[in-house]
Amino acid sequence: MATSKVTYLGNLRTSSIHLASGSEIISDAPIDNNGKGEAFSPTDTVANALASCMFTVMGIKAQDLNVDFSNSTAEVTKIMGTEPRRITEIHVTFSMNVSVSDKEKIILEKTAMTCPVFNSLHPDIKKEVFFNWK
Repeated sequence: MATSKVTYLGNLRTSSIHLASGSEIISDAPIDNNGKGEAFSPTDTVANALASCMFTVMGIKAQDLNVDFSNSTAEVTKIMGTEPRRITEIHVTFSMNVSVSDKEKIILEKTAMTCPVFNSLHPDIKKEVFFNWK
């Protein structure tokens, strides 16, 4: 069964519908690649998916540890290369809005590095991940 349906809307924009929930993601080509840059680009969503996935697996582990890190944030920086045009680096800086023990920090950080997106990205993509704990 399909996960999503993507429709090309014209002017370098797509609409993606998640079939199970009906939620929508709009993507736009970036300004540096003939687009308007009015929404996430497809490569932005890939970089963003890394942080989102890392938060998700940390959240699953945090439930086991009885830790709530709600309102924590992550800043994502995507660096593009050329020839061929591709993502060459993704930097993720987490600001964790919770005080936890050193042991819990290690557990959560190691868990983040096992997320499916991290493991699915090509090994040539440099991934720099930083955690700032409260």
